[in-house]
Amino acid sequence: MRALETILVGKGLVDPAAVDLIIDTYENKVGPRNGAQVVARAWTEADFAQALRDDATTAIESMGFAGRQAEHMEVLWNTPDTHNMVVCTLCSCYPWAVLGLPPVWYKSAPYRSRAVSEPRKVLSEFGVTLPESTKVKVWDSTAEVRYLVIPVRPEGTEGWSAEALADLVTRDSMIGTGLAKEPVT
Repeated sequence: MRALETILVGKGLVDPAAVDLIIDTYENKVGPRNGAQVVARAWTEADFAQALRDDATTAIESMGFAGRQAEHMEVLWNTPDTHNMVVCTLCSCYPWAVLGLPPVWYKSAPYRSRAVSEPRKVLSEFGVTLPESTKVKVWDSTAEVRYLVIPVRPEGTEGWSAEALADLVTRDSMIGTGLAKEPVT
């Protein structure tokens, strides 16, 4: 990437300040860290969790996370009884402001079709094995609605700060293809 940037800047095709701005945006202003902060706040603040249930777009925007593909947000709450997984069956609708750029596999035809037809098998390929009693719900993200999964809060994290909890939240857990990390004690 650096070599490509050097060539483009050297030929005067790209302004280095513009490249720096884009890098800063994706490193610091959008991405999975933002979503992890939303999840951690939902885990620690009942009022915020209710605000997410009532109007996720507005609640997420209140944290400063808005913009491209962050409109029309809904949250899905994983529980021991229900596990939610998100896919965009037509293309790659994805909430960039809270998850960053979509991973390559999210946009792939095999994931898009198999997530719907065999979600438990797809989850197992991501290392997620759920009890048979846990219902798996697959949600189709579209231009009209995008989803953020709130994973089950790991046991043993009572009293943890939102900042510490955010470290347990992964991009995959907010798509539903992963679980929150277990705390290291």
